[in-house]
Amino acid sequence: MNQPFRLLLRVRYGECDAQQVVFNARYGDYVDVALTEYFRALLGSYQSLLESGLDNQVVRMATDWTSPARFDEVLALAVETLRVGTTSYAMRVLISDYPSGREIAVTEIVYVMVSVAQHEKAPVPDWLRERLMAGAPGVLVDMAGLGAAAP
Repeated sequence: MNQPFRLLLRVRYGECDAQQVVFNARYGDYVDVALTEYFRALLGSYQSLLESGLDNQVVRMATDWTSPARFDEVLALAVETLRVGTTSYAMRVLISDYPSGREIAVTEIVYVMVSVAQHEKAPVPDWLRERLMAGAPGVLVDMAGLGAAAP
């Protein structure tokens, strides 16, 4: 079985708070980067979605933490599609320590599809529904600088 889409990120010093762990708001940044890269893997670029006349808006994001992340740790963000509705879709991002696999947090994020021109709710087109449901298994984006050390 293939690994899910994964993004590797290294925690930077400025992302940590006075308790010397990653500040809670930074997890939203990590999830945003992971989903942008996920769309790049699915569509070639996020721009191609915009060029199709569609965009999306976050309407819900919920994160549950199980352990802290600290400076210089490498995080693995695994992305999967949970469901695709008529005008919205939900994604799950599991954030874990790399390479130990220690779970750090899980985020569920819901997007509503909107038209670029009218900026109004729009249906999820079949071609995007199919790609979201198929996912991007086995894709690994290494932004942590591991290079050949990344599996």
